[in-house]
Amino acid sequence: MVVTSLRSWYIAAYLLLAIACTSGPGAPETGDYTADLTSFRNSKDQPFRTEKDPVPQSRKATLLPLRYFPPDERYKVPAQLRLTDDRPVVTMPTSTGTLRRYRPVGVLEFTLQNQSLSLGAFVEDGQPIVDLFVPFVDTTSGEETYPAGRYLDVHPTATGFYAIDFNKAYNPYCAYNETYECPYPPPSNRLKVAIRAGEKKPGA
Repeated sequence: MVVTSLRSWYIAAYLLLAIACTSGPGAPETGDYTADLTSFRNSKDQPFRTEKDPVPQSRKATLLPLRYFPPDERYKVPAQLRLTDDRPVVTMPTSTGTLRRYRPVGVLEFTLQNQSLSLGAFVEDGQPIVDLFVPFVDTTSGEETYPAGRYLDVHPTATGFYAIDFNKAYNPYCAYNETYECPYPPPSNRLKVAIRAGEKKPGA
């Protein structure tokens, strides 16, 4: 029964993602990208200012407002997800010293700064595939951005195209509050380029 259930999970995941995969360019955008991104960031930042988590009240004056690189559409790129046939559990170490279990869904392949790059996409073990979890480290990590890396949530679009928008890269919550458990990006997700887009390192 366990083997049958696992096989059914794989088939369902494959069908869902196969619909959303393509090697073509990203879907065209409408409206003002900078205005849309600013609105997205403002809605994301609001709970940080008003809620007690993830930024404790005692640290709000130090860590807020959140800091970002200027919007740059060059960091929004189309990507093709190459599904992995085998999906063994991957354990990622976390900021609290524990291990979190993830299943690799596939590899997002894209071109940025005239380089062919890739990032592994994951889903937490036992959870349905709604968003793809894409943690990454780049050469700005530890200098301009959070040392332990940043995260992306990649959504299938209505057209079936994938888009990676590094302008929406965000810090894990442990960047603001050490009580949170944040998985570290695996070696496969360490980019040897500078991603000067998205959220910067917290603080002044």
